[in-house]
Amino acid sequence: MKKKIPAFKTDKEAEAFVDKADLTEYDLSGATPVRFEFEKKEARVNMRMPEPLLEAVKSRAKARGIPYQRLIREALEQAVGKH
Repeated sequence: MKKKIPAFKTDKEAEAFVDKADLTEYDLSGATPVRFEFEKKEARVNMRMPEPLLEAVKSRAKARGIPYQRLIREALEQAVGKH
């Protein structure tokens, strides 16, 4: 049986754990993949959309724990095949 990952109070604690632990010994089945954004965002877009669509986007983003603009950006990237 694999070990549970301990809870950490700070990022430093988590970093120290990851630096030393053999993660193959831990149960990572509950982990959620995270995508980091490093690209600088220089351009702006202003668009109009139906209020119910914006509320649905905000709700989905909140459920994923990300800002709603990031969710829109991800959808656009997927539509053009960037990622």
